[in-house]
Amino acid sequence: MTRKTKILLIEDEASLAEVIREYLAASGYDVITAHNGTRGIDLARREEPALILLDLMLPDLPGEEVCTAIRKWSRVPIIMLTAKSQEEDLLSGLGLGADDYVTKPFSPRQLVARIAALLRRSSEDPTLLSNRMSYQNGDLVIDTLAHEIWKSGNKVSLTPNEYKILLALACYPRKVFTRAELIEIALGSDYDGFDRGVDSHIKNIRQKIETDSKAPQYIRTVHGIGYRFGGDVD
Repeated sequence: MTRKTKILLIEDEASLAEVIREYLAASGYDVITAHNGTRGIDLARREEPALILLDLMLPDLPGEEVCTAIRKWSRVPIIMLTAKSQEEDLLSGLGLGADDYVTKPFSPRQLVARIAALLRRSSEDPTLLSNRMSYQNGDLVIDTLAHEIWKSGNKVSLTPNEYKILLALACYPRKVFTRAELIEIALGSDYDGFDRGVDSHIKNIRQKIETDSKAPQYIRTVHGIGYRFGGDVD
């Protein structure tokens, strides 16, 4: 049985939330709902949804604050649901890390179309949280504009394949990658090595960016599956 795509809806208006939930469920999505920002942040961490629908007007926290909190550790696509129609408000939301916005009132069909388009783009175009990512109070820095990696203030020399693997892991900080997925996403179809060759690349990366390569902080092994990125963004 195919697992349904999970969507987190953060919306305090119960009647609207139920309409959205029912329509998305009918469109084949698995929907979980939070009625305030604090609960939404908690569910975003625990449930790891494929996409988040985020209302800007919440009872406890502004939606903008919720978006900023989630963006500290996740690149999950976020669509803001807003009654604000001023261009400055919308651009502000996008500047905080939202990927799209839908202005209320909206049609459920429009929302489903936006969700499908955003999920398609996010699967085709993995991106980092920003062009310069800093982890553990600057202990590790990934600068994609300069194509540089820094560890404890010192520049680290990675091979092209090591660099691509590190970026792939950092693009999805909570995703567990199999070796085959890392080859497909990071190394591409031209890679002619074996799956186990990924382990050698991981070992080399750890020796260069980990304080203790035997107790890695950034590239963590998930036994029986593969690897995931474990750094906390500053």
